[in-house]
Amino acid sequence: MPPHFQDSSITIHKIKCGPYDNNAYLVVCPETNRSILIDTPQDPAALIEAAKQTDVRHILITHNHFDHLAGFDEVTSAIDAPVSIGGPDAEALKERSKQADTLLKDGDTVTAGTIILNALATPGHTPGSTCFTTPGHLFSGDTLFPNGPGRTGSPENLHQLIGSITQSLFVLGDDVHIYAGHGDDGDLKTERGKYEVFASKEHPADLSGDVEWLKS
Repeated sequence: MPPHFQDSSITIHKIKCGPYDNNAYLVVCPETNRSILIDTPQDPAALIEAAKQTDVRHILITHNHFDHLAGFDEVTSAIDAPVSIGGPDAEALKERSKQADTLLKDGDTVTAGTIILNALATPGHTPGSTCFTTPGHLFSGDTLFPNGPGRTGSPENLHQLIGSITQSLFVLGDDVHIYAGHGDDGDLKTERGKYEVFASKEHPADLSGDVEWLKS
């Protein structure tokens, strides 16, 4: 499988899985072949095959929605690695074949060889939503997509999610690539500019759901 991104310091495989256009990611240290797997969507056969070519050190879950966990039992049965998820979302694993080994907090780090992923708590889409960043790269789950935030169930959740994005993600560098939980990649410079357009407009007090920076 050709990598989605590769340089001397990191290899990233982006693997589409299941009927919901989910993205799972395999982040590999080129020096050691140690890796970190991010999310476990439905139909993970290709993800498992790619992961087995590496030494998987961690399985990270960005949040607890079903589509990101539909392949969890299959993945964790095939790959013996510790599982981490944001603490407020860990309840979703109680009925699964494996429980969380670590409840992630903001500022935690996860390593594989020379790769260090920093956990950023970004509540709003779910209470325990967590993004992961390493220089030049952001794995945003369903917190941030090209064109807008993830879906929210209430105005309060949207306000919280926008706070997470502006305070934890938009403070990262302009040259950071966004790898979202669904669909296409983006970059922070572009998304920050789109958000500024959104923030300059008036919005109804009950705004939530599917919000796009340039259309809402």
